[in-house]
Amino acid sequence: MDAYVVAFRIPNLFRRLFGEGAMTASFLPEFAASLERDRREAWRLVSAAGVLLAAALLALVLAAEGICGLIWLVAGDSPGMRLSLGLTAAMLPFTVFICLAALAAATLQSLGEFRLPALVPAVLNICWLVGAWFIAPRLTADPHRQAYVMAGCVLVGGVLQLLLQLPALARLGFRFRFDFAASRQSLGRIMRAMTPTTLGLAVTQVNTLSDSLLARGFSATPGGPQTIGWLGGVAYPLKQGAAAAVWYGERVYQFPLGLLGIAVATVIFPLLSRHAAGGRNDRVAGDLTLGLRLVIFGGVPAAAGLFLLAEPFARLLFERQNFTSADTNRAAAMIAWYAIGVWAFCAGPVLVRAYYAVGNRATPVKIGLVAVALNFALNFVLIWPLGEIALAVSTSLAAAMQVGLLAARFSASGCRLDWRRLAGTAIRSLAATAVMSAGVIAALALVPRSPSAVSAIARVAVPLATGIIVYFVGHRLLPSSELVMLTGRQPEPEAPNAPLDHWVTTANWQPADASDAGVIPALSSRDGCSKNHDIAAHSAALDPTASPLYANIGPLGE
Repeated sequence: MDAYVVAFRIPNLFRRLFGEGAMTASFLPEFAASLERDRREAWRLVSAAGVLLAAALLALVLAAEGICGLIWLVAGDSPGMRLSLGLTAAMLPFTVFICLAALAAATLQSLGEFRLPALVPAVLNICWLVGAWFIAPRLTADPHRQAYVMAGCVLVGGVLQLLLQLPALARLGFRFRFDFAASRQSLGRIMRAMTPTTLGLAVTQVNTLSDSLLARGFSATPGGPQTIGWLGGVAYPLKQGAAAAVWYGERVYQFPLGLLGIAVATVIFPLLSRHAAGGRNDRVAGDLTLGLRLVIFGGVPAAAGLFLLAEPFARLLFERQNFTSADTNRAAAMIAWYAIGVWAFCAGPVLVRAYYAVGNRATPVKIGLVAVALNFALNFVLIWPLGEIALAVSTSLAAAMQVGLLAARFSASGCRLDWRRLAGTAIRSLAATAVMSAGVIAALALVPRSPSAVSAIARVAVPLATGIIVYFVGHRLLPSSELVMLTGRQPEPEAPNAPLDHWVTTANWQPADASDAGVIPALSSRDGCSKNHDIAAHSAALDPTASPLYANIGPLGE
């Protein structure tokens, strides 16, 4: 399992950054502007962007395949190294297809088609499940060969995600019209925008990739060396399976990140952009404050709940077949320590999008680099005394530092956040979370533990339901303005520095007028908090790779 996790990290990183992150945010404004001028020009831009993206990724994949081959020849005498390199080489082509699929999805979203792009990511999960349940067990009993079968299923999933969107594009009028010269200026603007956007969005992904690589590199393998020669014979600080434990922990914390952090960031981005374009810094600050308050309201109890229910969650989601109770304990520890950073993981995308809304792409990059360096340093220092949980602790601490710096610098730039309201939300949420935690612990103690599936479900469902009820009742008694906003019963009184257009529930939070919706092709504004910039209504779906049922394939070890 370690080998598969590390091998999949590289193409998956490209998917998250280029395919579903920077590419979407950089391509959408140019495509929307082209649509306004001439639909044929827009199709030429899509065609040129697709050809350029495919060519660049194909060259990158071929170079990476060559590197894997060289490493195989030089250091491929270890079975574990050979497996990691082989799986990496097998899954690298996935990068080409999944990034082209993301380009197709961004085009469909610009044309008002949202349903298909939202459903297509599930294809990868379906391919995984079919491979895990039916294909791999019937083809071979060798776990290494099963891993290669799953790598093939990943590749098939990427191809299908692209192919399923092509008929919809054709139905909406797309025709392949490659004319590089005619699209050169637009492509240049896309490329210039992608570099800082990619770096700004890369922090969490680079940190988790660093966690996996360190987990793999500093883990002792059974029958192999137990000391690190280049460190003077120091014993390996980690055991085999650490990389898989990181992967399982990440799968769980990605759920509140997608449900809360990415959702708020996606909704608030066009609204902040409109305010910044008009030079209304007070409204930028007011709406960003609102977004952060909602993140705190949901992120703090989510962090506590994941920490307290880490073991029941790990048992319910992962413990089956070759995944043992010992593996469950390791995965639960990783989930618990990633959980302490959930609030920061959710707040980070909101703050980064706020910087992009005001045209500042440099500051998130600089702060992100500091966060990456801090995470790596903490990882390397803490793995010796803490073991594998140090990887989760370091990532959580680095994310908290990043959020603190992003918020402080943004507030100092001319868009002053309402720190009084943020503090009030934090205090109320912490108080309600403390009561909620007591309720969760009591409910968990009342549910008997047994090997049955019913017990596994009950030990998650009962404490979870109890915690949600207690948390909302606690906020109702405080009383809580955040709860009023969520229920949508009445508007909250406006603060002098936060004149918001209107209040609606988070389930139907829409811009103040139609000009905020969809893509904002070109917005210009004053210097200071906001600069001249192009804006896209960036959207990010919940990680389609988060299929806990993949645990059927094997335990945390290789």
